[in-house]
Amino acid sequence: MKVYVIGFTPQEVEELKKILGMEVLCIPEYCRDWVLASIVSQEKLEGRSDWHFRKFIIIHGATNEEIKKILGAVKRKFKNVIFATTTPTSLTWRLEDLLNELIREDEYFKNLRMRRGPYLEL
Repeated sequence: MKVYVIGFTPQEVEELKKILGMEVLCIPEYCRDWVLASIVSQEKLEGRSDWHFRKFIIIHGATNEEIKKILGAVKRKFKNVIFATTTPTSLTWRLEDLLNELIREDEYFKNLRMRRGPYLEL
């Protein structure tokens, strides 16, 4: 299992490593035109992740239980993080396209929750 981050400062990345108890890999800006499968196949990526105005966590190769633990731990500490897991389809997407789609989906669900009322805010 691998956990990738975008939009987190170096200090926040260190904090994520502590709360998750595992390696957290930064996706640097030079990868924005890469296909996601190329990114997850790399042994090492060098650079900072704080190039994007939004925060993303992309989880690759995790079980449902591992995903639940990661989401719970991160949500207790950080707000407004967009989470994604890799799928056969997402692995074929360019990173920039995937991030844009994740932002669109996040905005859609935020608007949907606001229309239904704040009592459903998760």
